[in-house]
Amino acid sequence: MLMSMRKHAKYFYVLFFIVILSFIFWGVGTVDKTGGTEIVAEVGNYKITAQEYWRTYDNVYRFYRDVYKDRFDEEMEQQMNLKESVLNSMINERIMFLLAKDLDITVSDDELQNAITHDQTFMKNGVFNKEIYLNRLRLMRTTPEAYEESKRQELLITKVRNIIELSVDTSDIALSLPQDMKDGELANMLSRNMLNERKEKTLGSYLEGLKKDIKITINQDVIG
Repeated sequence: MLMSMRKHAKYFYVLFFIVILSFIFWGVGTVDKTGGTEIVAEVGNYKITAQEYWRTYDNVYRFYRDVYKDRFDEEMEQQMNLKESVLNSMINERIMFLLAKDLDITVSDDELQNAITHDQTFMKNGVFNKEIYLNRLRLMRTTPEAYEESKRQELLITKVRNIIELSVDTSDIALSLPQDMKDGELANMLSRNMLNERKEKTLGSYLEGLKKDIKITINQDVIG
C-alpha cells in the first residue's frame, strides 16, 4: 500500500486541495491546540492560524482514516508527510486567492446560486429543496452564510485552476497510447489519467513559480 501511495503521491495534492476546500471554513475538528493565537504561516497578506491549521489537519486525518481504516497508522501518516502536505495545500490555496485577485477573477451571486441549487445533495426529486439544504447545513454545524462563503471560494479556486490548466497540451495523449489501446474503456481511463497527471504537473509548477514572488513565512515550531 505504501509503495502505491508513493508512486501516486502527485495525486495527493489534488485530494488534499479538495478536502481542505470542503472543510476549512465549516469542518468540525480539534478547534484549538495552541491557544488559537499563533500564526502557522503568512502568504502575502493572508494568515494561516494554528486554529485553522489543526482543524484542517484533523479533518484530513479523519478522511484518510475513513478511507484506509486500520491500515492508516502512524507509519503511513509519516510516509505521507501529512502535516507538511496539509500546510502546503493551505499555502497553495492562499496563493490561488492572491492570483484570483491579481487577475480580477470573481464569483457572482448568480454563479454561486446556480452551483448550490444544482447540487444533488440538496435536491429532492431532481429539484432544489430549501428544507433539505438547511437541514444538511445544520448537520454540518454551519450556517448558510458560512457555507455560501466557503462555496464561493471553492468556485473561485476552480476558476483559477481552469485558467492555469488551459495551457496543458493534450494533442499527443491519444498518440502515446499503445496501438491496441486506442479505443474502448481502458483507453479512455488511461487518457484521463495522463491528462490529470499533466494538469497536476502544470498546476504545481505554476504555483511553485508564483511562490518566488510572494513573501511566505512559515512558523514550523507551531506544527512540530
